[in-house]
Amino acid sequence: MKRLLLCTVLVSVLVSCSAKKQIEEAISHGNYDHAISEALRKLKNNKDKKRKQAYVTMLKDAYNKVLEEDLLHISHLKKDGNPELYKSIYEAYVDLENRQNAIKRIMPLSIHGKMITFEFNDYSDALVEYRYKTSDHLMDKGLDLLDTGVKRNAREAYRLFEYVNDINPNFENIISLMDEAHQTGINYVHVSIGNETYQMIPQRLEAELLDFNTYGINQFWTTYHAIKDDSLEYDYAMQLKLKRINVSPERINERQLLRKRAVVDGWEYLLDENGNVAKDSLGNDIKVDRIITAQARFFEVLQTKSAQVIADVVYTDLRQNQIVDSFTLNSGFVFENVFGRYRGDRRALNRNDKNLLRQRQVRFPTDEQMVYDSGEDLKQKLKQVINSYRIES
Repeated sequence: MKRLLLCTVLVSVLVSCSAKKQIEEAISHGNYDHAISEALRKLKNNKDKKRKQAYVTMLKDAYNKVLEEDLLHISHLKKDGNPELYKSIYEAYVDLENRQNAIKRIMPLSIHGKMITFEFNDYSDALVEYRYKTSDHLMDKGLDLLDTGVKRNAREAYRLFEYVNDINPNFENIISLMDEAHQTGINYVHVSIGNETYQMIPQRLEAELLDFNTYGINQFWTTYHAIKDDSLEYDYAMQLKLKRINVSPERINERQLLRKRAVVDGWEYLLDENGNVAKDSLGNDIKVDRIITAQARFFEVLQTKSAQVIADVVYTDLRQNQIVDSFTLNSGFVFENVFGRYRGDRRALNRNDKNLLRQRQVRFPTDEQMVYDSGEDLKQKLKQVINSYRIES
């Protein structure tokens, strides 16, 4: 027990030394916020313990250094006078405010009974000033981008407006501007199916492949339409080109298996060494089970039929009238039905054999049904392509 306690203490000491070393290294490399975060985590519980005082010292050291560094950085940014730097100044003030608030939550702190003080400042006026300067500047910048009518610029404008709304909720008419930028930045894709197989495809398969409401694949900046909206100018076309449809013949394969099993087949009298019926202690005739080897031939029958649909997904830039990407999809469906029959003694069959006896031969699906069933796999693969593909222009 003493050995276990000693080991536990040694592990605790080693872990503590390692943590202190990591914080010291973070400070020496200028990773002050990481050092502060780790020190705060260590001081979250039992902060007044003697073994925790080193963390208080390191916390104050890291805080003083990062405070001096950030205030100097902000001073340099202000001297530059460039409105593009308003956002950096605002975020630097946010960091200052958040950092000192995190430390305030664990105050008071002491070393050897002496209270430790930190330089805390009031950044409220600066935060308000640069929040509004940042908001005004990004609004103007976003409006200039939006006025170009270029989709890529509209998406960038949306990101600027979104940032403004995050730091300054409902600033001016920001929500309506975000909506306008979103609508302007959307890429519209018209989807169609081309049948190059010289075979008829089931109408319901075509309908389901084009039912994009069931795909759930519309992205924030991309909308797919199977039915063309004449009021829209489409940016891209996506065509599912069915290249080849293969349906195998109907196949029935039979496998014959010999089954043997020792089974009880009635009873018989037990004979003694003289050939007479043996008696028990009460004088009664002794009866025993008659064991025979039951034998049967089991026929396992497998019905199979398969279908394969090969298609290309082709993206075309309608503004440039050129193909920008294509993907090949290979989907399929296999119909299988297994059943069994036998000749001979049923008692020789195992449990699996008897389960197959309950199955029956069924009618093979039609070629049309096979192609339709392959379509479900095709639909899932098409969905994967659309979900992973990003139109960036």
